[in-house]
Amino acid sequence: MSFMFSLKSIFTGGQSTTIGARCYGDDLTRMRLKYSPYYDHFERQKGAHVWLNGERLILLSSNDYLGLTFHPEVLEAGKQALEEWGSSSTGARVANGGRAYHCELEEELADFLGKEAVHVHSAGYLSCMSAVEAFAHRGDVILVDRNVHSSLWAGISNTRARVEKFGHNNPESLRKALSFEKPETPKLLLFEGIYSMEGHLAPIPEFLKVIEGHNVFTIMDDAHGMGAIGPGGRGSAHHLGCEDAVDVICGSLSKSLASVGGFVAGDRAVIEYLRTHSKQTLFSAALSPTAAACALAALRVLKKEPFHLERLHSNVVRYRTFLNELGLDTWGSETAAVPVVLGDKAKVYYFRKALMKKGVYTTMSIAPAVPPKKDLIRTSISARHSDEDLDRIFEAFTYAVKKVL
Repeated sequence: MSFMFSLKSIFTGGQSTTIGARCYGDDLTRMRLKYSPYYDHFERQKGAHVWLNGERLILLSSNDYLGLTFHPEVLEAGKQALEEWGSSSTGARVANGGRAYHCELEEELADFLGKEAVHVHSAGYLSCMSAVEAFAHRGDVILVDRNVHSSLWAGISNTRARVEKFGHNNPESLRKALSFEKPETPKLLLFEGIYSMEGHLAPIPEFLKVIEGHNVFTIMDDAHGMGAIGPGGRGSAHHLGCEDAVDVICGSLSKSLASVGGFVAGDRAVIEYLRTHSKQTLFSAALSPTAAACALAALRVLKKEPFHLERLHSNVVRYRTFLNELGLDTWGSETAAVPVVLGDKAKVYYFRKALMKKGVYTTMSIAPAVPPKKDLIRTSISARHSDEDLDRIFEAFTYAVKKVL
């Protein structure tokens, strides 16, 4: 059964209606707008709470892991940048010049991540694309975990390198893929530190051991790890004690750093090469003053107020323990990204509706966005969730389990 046909059955109760047509009947359009689980529009937000159709909901799908989007210092930094620099960078840095706020953010991010240099982009998607596309060329081999993010696949698609996929988080599968390659062939290993859909932490030390002596350049997307894991929130590689062995770390400023944009970190020569060879860097408008200032302020808050990270970790433990007590499948998540795997599209849809009824907002992900039989509710925990929020979340999940499963 196709994805769209199965949604038709949910929206219309199984009535025979053509979903795939270019134009929809007025009644069906209204039903889809009313019941579609995607693209809700909140009227307002305050902390971990949002308002939808006048009703206050606990937001359990945000990537604001440290809960800093309403931190006073972050808000004040954004206001000051707007006053000082205006609303926009108005163009690409190569054509329009960089700004002092770009350099300041890049220098502090590089120091935080233990790298020589950083370049920031106006979107995390652009950073991850550029980290792949700039460094892989014809004749190279890209070894890629098959579950990496769309932005990395977009970067891969713009290269002329040969691509070899290996099993998700599977060092033996990587070893097998390498066994067919000549040691001297230039290779690029591509993986994520934390996989946001599964909540899995990459086995980085095992990967590094497998690639020894095989001429492999390593790139890790740590959008969901940086700020949320590791000593001081320095990310997945620091968490596993192998930060010096990962050549390039890319990621997003829109998760733990409470802003928008992306970054690529590495040796200074690597980043300078990126700045002159990456289309995403050369031809995209630079990060805005407000976004850069908010990200920098959030980074400074993270460094001086460690209790946000501590609160995040305690919330994750409490939340995951409760889900396990309910017998729910969290797909072995080790992080703040916690999937609830139900394995059936209809169950996922109705489970989400039950949570919404009890005041908890989540998102759903179904095949082909996830593997078959892995249809799931995607949730993520924030340091901003209070004890009262967690109590309400637990009540909602208890209700949904009884109602749907």
